[in-house]
Amino acid sequence: MRGALDDGRPEPQAVKAYCLLRAIFSTAVKEDEIVPKNPCRVKGYDTYHTPERPTATVAQVHALASAVPHRFSALVIVAAFSGLRWGELAALRRCDVDLTAGTVRVPRKLAALRNRMEFGPPKSDAGVRTVTLPAAAVAALRPHLLAHVGSEPEALVFTGEKGAVLRSGNFRRAVKWADAVKAAGIAGDFHFHDLRHTGNTLAAAAGASTRELMHRMGQSSMRAVLIHQHATSERDREIAAGMDRRITGQAGRKAKRKRRGKTGDDGDDGAAGVLARVG
Repeated sequence: MRGALDDGRPEPQAVKAYCLLRAIFSTAVKEDEIVPKNPCRVKGYDTYHTPERPTATVAQVHALASAVPHRFSALVIVAAFSGLRWGELAALRRCDVDLTAGTVRVPRKLAALRNRMEFGPPKSDAGVRTVTLPAAAVAALRPHLLAHVGSEPEALVFTGEKGAVLRSGNFRRAVKWADAVKAAGIAGDFHFHDLRHTGNTLAAAAGASTRELMHRMGQSSMRAVLIHQHATSERDREIAAGMDRRITGQAGRKAKRKRRGKTGDDGDDGAAGVLARVG
C-alpha cells in the first residue's frame, strides 16, 4: 500500500485495494485453507481520511453558470441544486425531465470506460430515483430544453458543443473550467463534483433528514450522507434564531402569567357576576 501511495495513487483507492486483498487472503485462510495466515494485518491501513470538499454559495453557483458557455449554464445549475452525479447528468434524456412536476428521473448513468462511453444502471439500486428540483433548476432547464435539446423523448439533455455525449475531460477544456471558477469568485481547487456536494449541503441545511438525503443522493449507506450534514455557520444561526423565538415566547408567556397572578386577574371580566333585571 505504501508503494501505491508513493506512486501517486489516491488514498481511498489504495485503501480499497488493500481491503480487497485482505478479503481474498481471508478467504484463502479460512475457507480454502491455501495459506496458513493472512499477511494483510497492518493496523490502520483499512481506513482513510476524506478531506472536506469546498462548496459554493448560491450566488457563486449562478456566477459560475454565467461564466461558462450558454449551453452548459443549465448543467451547472442542475448539478448544484439536484445533487446528481456527473454520469447521471450526462445520461439524462428529455423523457426523464418533468417540468410540470419539477422532477428528474435517474434510471441510468454514463460511464467512461477504457476505450468507449457506455450507458448503464446507476451505482446501486438506491441510485434509481426521482429527484425534485428547486424552482431555480426548473427555470434553468426550461429554456435549455428549447435551445439545446432535440424534440425526441430519448434526446440527451446535456451534450457537448457538437451534440456528442459529455466527457468530463472535454467539458473542462470546452468551458475553461479553472477560468470560470475564478471568475465566479470561488476560491480553492473547486471540481465539478463539488457542485454535488454544494447541493447536498444545501439540502441538509434546509432540514433534510438522513433518509431524505440518502434518497436525493442515491446512496445506500449513511457514510457519504453524513459528510453533508456537518454544521454550517448559516444553518447554526438559523437554529439559534429559532431557539431565540422559542425562548422569547416562553419567557413572555411566563411573565404574562406572573402579572396575572399579582393582580388577581383570572381572565374573568366580571360580567358573569352582574345581576340582570328581569321583567
